[in-house]
Amino acid sequence: MSQTDAPQAGGRSRLGALACAALACGLLAAAGARAADVDGLQAKVDRARGEATALGAEIRDAQAQLASAQQEAAAASAREQRLSAMLATGRERAAELAAEVAGTERRLRLEKRRLRRARGVLAERLVAIYRSGAPSTASVVLGSSDMDELAVRTEYLERIEDSDTELAGRVEQVRNAVRRDLAEIAELKERVDAYNARLVAARSEIAAVRGEAEAAAARLRSVEAARSAALSALKSRIGAWVSDIEEAEAASRAAAEETVGRWLGGPFSIPTYIVMCESGGNYSALNPSSGAGGAYQILPSTWDLYDGSGAPHEASKEEQDRIAAEIWADSGGSAWVCAG
Repeated sequence: MSQTDAPQAGGRSRLGALACAALACGLLAAAGARAADVDGLQAKVDRARGEATALGAEIRDAQAQLASAQQEAAAASAREQRLSAMLATGRERAAELAAEVAGTERRLRLEKRRLRRARGVLAERLVAIYRSGAPSTASVVLGSSDMDELAVRTEYLERIEDSDTELAGRVEQVRNAVRRDLAEIAELKERVDAYNARLVAARSEIAAVRGEAEAAAARLRSVEAARSAALSALKSRIGAWVSDIEEAEAASRAAAEETVGRWLGGPFSIPTYIVMCESGGNYSALNPSSGAGGAYQILPSTWDLYDGSGAPHEASKEEQDRIAAEIWADSGGSAWVCAG
């Protein structure tokens, strides 16, 4: 509810409208001086912001690719650790196989020497048999003079036959052992060669994967650095243009504020144009129909509400200014009809 009364509401409303129109003209005049410059700078800023958005998208894409490359590098590193462990295991296993090969070769040399000795003994026995002939059971019986001699000769013949059989078996056993050792050595060497091939493949794979990941990461870091530098330069230009815009707008605001000051400022506690509309600036003005008085045309009830003494139009300028300021602080322009 309005706290003032306006007996000449039509005239004062027209005066308020004229004041607002004058204020708007002043603002337009103050802003027009730099409007073209501000629009040009704003267009530059808009274009630059578009470029910055595009660059930001490219940088985010590069960062995503870099993250992917880093993940691949991490996977390659994990793969390298596994392959390195396999290399270590392979080296240990290769050493074990080499030791087994060496041991088997030693046994083979011993078996070969035994085989040579057994063959030599067998050869000598065969020569002896060839020279003296192999004794038969009939010759033993016919050559014996009595039963004791027959028994001794028979036992001797059996021992010769057992010895010959054992010698032949020993030669066969040693020959089979030599064959087994040769086969085992061949298998061990084949396994050693397979391990060596796996080690070579693992080393090649590690070098290839790590090289590709490092090259991709280096390329992406270079792209990201270049785009970041471009974005930084663009942001710097935007900052300069924004500063120019702010300076232009500040100059426009200063001109507008100067114009507004002529209408809103003055010796009163509320805008001058409202006071001039309400009372013409007369601190002793009185509206006989409502009792509103003073320069601010304050109603007696409102005056009492703010602890005013006596009638509003009879109070001092200082008291009227003080109470009007408090009303303005609480209600703003809504307390006066002339505020529009």
